[in-house]
Amino acid sequence: MSTLENISKNQKLVNKILFTLAMLAVYRIGVHIPAPGLNGDAVAAFFQGQGGGLFGLFNTFTGGALERFSVFALGVMPYISASIIFQLMQSGVPYLEQLKKEGQSGQKKINQYTRYATVLLCLVQGYAMSNWLFSSASPSGDPLVLSKVIGGIDFRIVTVITLTAGTCFLMWLGEQMTEHGIGNGISMIIFAGIAASIPSGAVSFWKQISSGEMQPAMGLGLLLGMIAVVGFIIFMEVALRKIPIQSPQKDARSMQNQGGFLPLKINFANVIPPIFASSILMFPATMTQFFDASWLKFLQDSFMPTGALYQIIFIGLVVFFCFFYTEIVFNPDEVAENLKKQGSFVPGIRAGKSTAEYIKRVLDRLTVAGAIYLSAVCVLPIILMQSMKLPFFFGGTSLLILVGVALDFLQQVQSHLLSTKYENMMKGARIKRRRVQY
Repeated sequence: MSTLENISKNQKLVNKILFTLAMLAVYRIGVHIPAPGLNGDAVAAFFQGQGGGLFGLFNTFTGGALERFSVFALGVMPYISASIIFQLMQSGVPYLEQLKKEGQSGQKKINQYTRYATVLLCLVQGYAMSNWLFSSASPSGDPLVLSKVIGGIDFRIVTVITLTAGTCFLMWLGEQMTEHGIGNGISMIIFAGIAASIPSGAVSFWKQISSGEMQPAMGLGLLLGMIAVVGFIIFMEVALRKIPIQSPQKDARSMQNQGGFLPLKINFANVIPPIFASSILMFPATMTQFFDASWLKFLQDSFMPTGALYQIIFIGLVVFFCFFYTEIVFNPDEVAENLKKQGSFVPGIRAGKSTAEYIKRVLDRLTVAGAIYLSAVCVLPIILMQSMKLPFFFGGTSLLILVGVALDFLQQVQSHLLSTKYENMMKGARIKRRRVQY
């Protein structure tokens, strides 16, 4: 209650939160706007007949836009895929490496190239989807496309333009939320899409218990298990490894050293690895849905979210992105050099290169623990679902994204409150003038 009271007194923070909520409302409205020329009932029946699987996973990340085939049917996944491509290329392409070293100006150029790549991916995926819709029908035999020509333009061209424009609008919406709102805009869009399915999942869960399809004891066990998983995720996301740091005391009245610590998170990458891994696996698996070939059919079956091959590759990608993203956001050599310049040191470790090696060794061990944690949370619910025939409405990846983004949002709110409090204290402080005598 005290936090809510502090937020209500901070008009700037209130405006940021309201702006974020308004942008998310715009996104949710757009999810219900159908693409032109489609038979809405036939499309809904078709996706319901597909069950969970790949379409269910993709539909979860798009917030239900795929099953309605709305203007946001592609969601932000093309943008995430493009971001992955350019983050990987920054380590191997000299031009992008140079742009990265230029700081903010170079990052703006990389972001612009990422947008161009997003448009290209949207054109490819949009054409594949439109071509597939053009030749598909619902389980009852009704065509998915009502009109093959819209305003004198071929349906496929209109669909490609619509889906590309929808993703570009979401990309712009996310950037606006990041700049003028609270939290990372793209993550908030994914969060809103997953959270939108919670009410329907809760209703379906209750119907299964009330109709006798699920025993009340099993339902209670599932609920308690989900609460336990959420608590475990929160614990792991805020867990720190504190490396002790000693720095010289600058107060002449004291001869002791100041003690502090260098905090290292167990999961530096947060929810980035599962999002990136899901995006990479969804792109080729989605493309196989729209072409008829025997080897593509085998690839499609192998890349189902419940398949063993999918889970093995998913775990490998999660581990890779845990280490890759940690290398990007945390540089042990730079941290060791800054400590050396400040005169600080790790007790028992020589300053400089030895400190960097020690921090790198600790960070690698933490990253291994974080990768195991992420893999377990994302994969174990699916294995449990298959072995015990339990109905999971939210997979581990979805639950991890929900909790991770919510924690990041709350941390940014707290940081904003602290910075505002500090600014108010500085405004009230009086600085005494000193007369300099020569």
